[in-house]
Amino acid sequence: MGQQQVNQIEAGHIFVEDIRDAMVANSRMARSMNVEIYSRRLETFRVTETIGRRPGLPPRSYRVDLWNRQCDCRRFQTLHYPCAHVVAACAKVNLNVEQFVEDVYTLNRTLRVWENEFPVLPDLSTWEVPPITFELVPDRGLRRNPRGRPQSTRIHNEMDIREKSDGTRCGLCRLAGHNRSKCPQRNYHVGQSSRSGRN
Repeated sequence: MGQQQVNQIEAGHIFVEDIRDAMVANSRMARSMNVEIYSRRLETFRVTETIGRRPGLPPRSYRVDLWNRQCDCRRFQTLHYPCAHVVAACAKVNLNVEQFVEDVYTLNRTLRVWENEFPVLPDLSTWEVPPITFELVPDRGLRRNPRGRPQSTRIHNEMDIREKSDGTRCGLCRLAGHNRSKCPQRNYHVGQSSRSGRN
């Protein structure tokens, strides 16, 4: 990989191949865009796309701010190299667009990643493995209990705290203070259910 970077530098290239391809594609798209200069001093522009839109949709425009390295499409500030709108704005005022490509995409920077050479590893059979001087003992407290219901390990917060209820409620009349077997209206409900069963 390091030799590939060197070969590209010797061929006169400055940026990595992916960026060069992206810049060529952006330059091609920029030719079909209209550029209005808003402020030459502040380097702000409005770039309008003229093709590539669906029929019936108005052309979309983007604000380009070269001074702050921003474009409304957000590709410029996200990817740190010029989008097609920035390329179009630079072409309008004869600015060198390459000055807006971050140094991280240069071949000199990527060459630093590959300039260190890896030593040749010896055969596995020649490795010196020190004897084990300690014994690994598992923590029994972290073991899962094979019996019973699994215990949740989730950390609880205020969402898990149940609101205080006013005691148990009756399953028949839904009132608090007694259950189904001691419900004062039990006979009424039992009578209703027996009558409906006859019908």
